[in-house]
Amino acid sequence: MNFSPLPSVDAASVPADGLVLDVREDDEWAAGHVEGALHVPMSDFVARFGEVTEAVAEQGRAYVMCRVGGRSAQVTQYLVQQGFDAVNVDGGMLAWDGAGRPMVSGNGSPAFVL
Repeated sequence: MNFSPLPSVDAASVPADGLVLDVREDDEWAAGHVEGALHVPMSDFVARFGEVTEAVAEQGRAYVMCRVGGRSAQVTQYLVQQGFDAVNVDGGMLAWDGAGRPMVSGNGSPAFVL
């Protein structure tokens, strides 16, 4: 097998209008997420693949995010193998929060990374 380097960016360089694909589970999403992100938990990814590809086709590139970058790396690799423009967000939501990027929660309370 040929493993090419995984395309990735740091949280600070994700454009404000970029398509953020959050692959964390529901409890993590509820605690804090990027406003406007597409939430498709990794456990639902295959079942909802059509929804993901439609969004990527519309937006042009997916910035894939999880808590620290492991799950999102797997999803990014899969999307790239399918011919989609996807990049892994290095450090995930922890890096996003650390870079001072805005987050919202599911219930209006202060957002945090679970």
